[in-house]
Amino acid sequence: MSGVLVTDLYEASMALVYLDRGMTEEATFSLFVRDLPRDRGFLVAAGLESVLCFLESLEVGPEDVAGFAAAFGRTDREVEALGGLRFTGDVWAVPEGRVVLAGEPLVEVTAPLPEAQLVETFLLNQVNHQTLLCSKAARVRLAAGGRPVIDFGLRRSQGVEAGMHAARAAAIAGLTATSNVAGALRYGLPATGTMAHSFVEAFEDEREAFRVFAESALGPVTLLVDTYDTPRGVTRAAEVLRAVDADRPVGVRLDSGDLGLLAVRARALLDEAGLSRARVVVSGGLDEFDVHDLVASGAPVDVYAVGTKVATSADAPYLDSAYKLVEYAGRPVMKLSTGKVTHPGAKQVFRRRGVRDVLGTRDEAVPDGAEPLLEPLMRGGRRVAPKVSPAEVVRAARQRLDRDLEALPEQMRRI
Repeated sequence: MSGVLVTDLYEASMALVYLDRGMTEEATFSLFVRDLPRDRGFLVAAGLESVLCFLESLEVGPEDVAGFAAAFGRTDREVEALGGLRFTGDVWAVPEGRVVLAGEPLVEVTAPLPEAQLVETFLLNQVNHQTLLCSKAARVRLAAGGRPVIDFGLRRSQGVEAGMHAARAAAIAGLTATSNVAGALRYGLPATGTMAHSFVEAFEDEREAFRVFAESALGPVTLLVDTYDTPRGVTRAAEVLRAVDADRPVGVRLDSGDLGLLAVRARALLDEAGLSRARVVVSGGLDEFDVHDLVASGAPVDVYAVGTKVATSADAPYLDSAYKLVEYAGRPVMKLSTGKVTHPGAKQVFRRRGVRDVLGTRDEAVPDGAEPLLEPLMRGGRRVAPKVSPAEVVRAARQRLDRDLEALPEQMRRI
């Protein structure tokens, strides 16, 4: 059974009708976001690698035919026209990591109509979610102003796949590390972690918990100091951290309370103890707005750890995206519904310096001083470029995003 069953039933209904009526000429569908979420100045294209993997392996097998038949309450014979269907089309898309805007196609699919229709749900699912998370992570990076940011989002993500998407988004967005071990190994990020309140509570004495952790734990020693009383926890942590080898990274983590004030107090206590090398890490429901405020206040925070709000894009949990037919059998088509008008024909986005984008047709000449954003990535159902490892895909996407963030006007970067 392949992933083709991960779709909405009406996709299969339409594909069957097209096949029955012989409507198999080439169609072009455009995937785009209608409007930016509130308080966002840009999006970051992501999810394309999942799309390419899905399309190149797509084949409707006997088990899929049986699955569709069961969903329709029909016999296998009544849906057998879907059997053997593969993706044989072309894909033009904005490479992952590029900054994009509302109304611009992120992906355009040109294929025989039944094929292009059947893949709609999966493409929207992957591009929507990963673009959403990558855009959120990029904003946190901007808010941190060059300070390290780490991903703690796995435990609060809405499912394991979502948690892996969050780690991947963190890697593309240039976050420093992730707590997600599988995500770190797959996407080339360092794995990181501190300790939980439960570890402290498992010991009768907080200082003893810190001492045992420092002696036995692997990697850097970052002690969670707010289980009981934060200033007292910092003082006890400092006593333990002074004994840690000088070449081993150390720090304290603040996870609750007024993080700005507590960071000032923690920094002072650590410096008084001769631990200027110890880092102050803050966590606890942070997003780009919280990070921005802490940075603006001058709080002496060395590392920001973000989880729930970033891994779920809590302030904007969805994108108003669409996958619309724009051309069939050489005939440009458009939708005229109120508030949902679409532009006909296969398209291209031309970008000038300062992210001044112009929407054009795919076959028109590139204007002077502009670059085209969409690139041909699949032809005849196969990738144009050789497939590389997930970590290499992410690394290339991060490099694209680094360049695009540098070019972003201030009003688009603003938190």
